[in-house]
Amino acid sequence: SVTLKYEIKKLIYVHLVIWLLLVAKMSVGHLRLLSHDQVAMPYQWEYPYLLSIVPSLLGLLSFPRNNISYLVLSMISMGLFSIAPLIYGSMEMFPAAQQLYRHGKAYRFLFGFSAVSVMYLVLVLAVQVHAWQLYYSKKLLDSWFTSTQEKKRK
Repeated sequence: SVTLKYEIKKLIYVHLVIWLLLVAKMSVGHLRLLSHDQVAMPYQWEYPYLLSIVPSLLGLLSFPRNNISYLVLSMISMGLFSIAPLIYGSMEMFPAAQQLYRHGKAYRFLFGFSAVSVMYLVLVLAVQVHAWQLYYSKKLLDSWFTSTQEKKRK
């Protein structure tokens, strides 16, 4: 249980870094702190992805007292607030990625790089982080459930 909690915490911290970078990018885009040539306006999937911090917080809240309910809520909300926006984002950005691949033309930029390329990289990293979070959370849930059942038998 302790090892699984440690692994999940590491993944939550990585997710927090991704989330903060996304918030910074969106803030710069909306507040027009830099020109649109430097930082493109956010894609639509980025807005609901901002809620992805909720499952991570629920996961952290479940750790001190091994709260199964919070961990289950964290896993369910991770599907809704993390995985679903990422799937939508991959579909939303696909035409721009296809345009870039076929014709070499990009219309949105992020500090001189194609925004769709950078955001797909972020998307792939986020999917991996959330998939590992779900995997370790499921293992932790099984561990807690088993220990709870053993306590009830005694």
